[in-house]
Amino acid sequence: MSETRVSKRMARLSPSMTFAMNALSNELKAKGIDVVNMSLGEPDFNTPEHVKAAAREALDENYTHYTPVPGSVSLKNAIIGKLQRENGLTYTPAEILVSNGAKQSLCNAIMALIDEGDEVIIPAPFWVSYPQMVLLAGGKPVHVDTGIDQDYKMTPEQLEQAITPRTRMLVLCSPSNPSGAVYSKEELEALSAVILRHEGLLVLSDEIYEHLNYVGAHASIASCPGMWERTIVVNGVSKAYAMTGWRIGFLAAPKWIVSACNMLQGQYTSGPCSVSQKAAEAAWNGPQDCVEEMRLAFKRRRNLLVGLLREIPGLEVALPEGAFYLFPKCSSFFGKTDGTRVIKTSTDLAMYLLEVGHVATVGGDAFGAPDYFRLSYATSEENIKEGAKRMAKALALLK
Repeated sequence: MSETRVSKRMARLSPSMTFAMNALSNELKAKGIDVVNMSLGEPDFNTPEHVKAAAREALDENYTHYTPVPGSVSLKNAIIGKLQRENGLTYTPAEILVSNGAKQSLCNAIMALIDEGDEVIIPAPFWVSYPQMVLLAGGKPVHVDTGIDQDYKMTPEQLEQAITPRTRMLVLCSPSNPSGAVYSKEELEALSAVILRHEGLLVLSDEIYEHLNYVGAHASIASCPGMWERTIVVNGVSKAYAMTGWRIGFLAAPKWIVSACNMLQGQYTSGPCSVSQKAAEAAWNGPQDCVEEMRLAFKRRRNLLVGLLREIPGLEVALPEGAFYLFPKCSSFFGKTDGTRVIKTSTDLAMYLLEVGHVATVGGDAFGAPDYFRLSYATSEENIKEGAKRMAKALALLK
């Protein structure tokens, strides 16, 4: 038998803990165990009717063939309109690339811009895939620790200290997965002042949770003076319009960046699904009341879950300003036991909550913040109440 070997780049990667916990949750459900799944960041709402109608119309009109690699002209125009209308940002069609979800948009930018040994600053806690994408590109993730005491936000001083001659990019996510932190316009301007002092330093701005903001208007770092030329804005339809399965995201950036990403995408996926593009076009061009309805529902759920978890001794819970996650500090449980196992890490705690409490969460180790764990409140109020009840009961057993 010939040698069985994968590439060296695969050895750099780790599996996604969010999908791993979701899979474990589904395994327990398949065995007949009732599990409250709070591991995945997926809205439990249905895609709006006018969006589905646009997809049906696209099918009826046989809009089922290849589209241009960077997306259809009409969809790119819809994105340009959205960016101008909602963000005050001006782009041309050559400065927009539509991809198979915002995740691919992020990976496109990192793969197109990061060389072997380049450093990429990633404030922690971070979404699990950011450092993995950097590693895949041969870059070096540089973690900047934040925490509940500073609202999970990186300061300009921390950014300055993290920058070296090898620094190529900063990855910024606001509103944040997993913490729900939201950078204000003033905070972004302060970070921009640092960035502009360093030639060639780019910002990859993940704004997929833009519309899930509970403290005011969304601010994009690309709108700060001097930052349009330095910023790759990434967004999509998955969170705001409950369209996770449609797989439509985009990046907006200077033409030279988009051209490189377009070349890359043309070689490994081509353009995204034609029908999904028509659906996304309807989402951005159509009525937006559905977005506000979902935002208000998530805000109610946030308030409910924060209130319930703050009643559990040992958890330190911040009030998130956006997205649909809580990121409680749980380190007070480390070293405790239920008599059969000892909780040493947040991943241990997440496994304990799954196996004993039958609630699926994700340990903070995967997010670069080992003293915390993540819960998604993108689920019903009934599930939130039941999940909190089960967690309180399970955690009370740890002594």
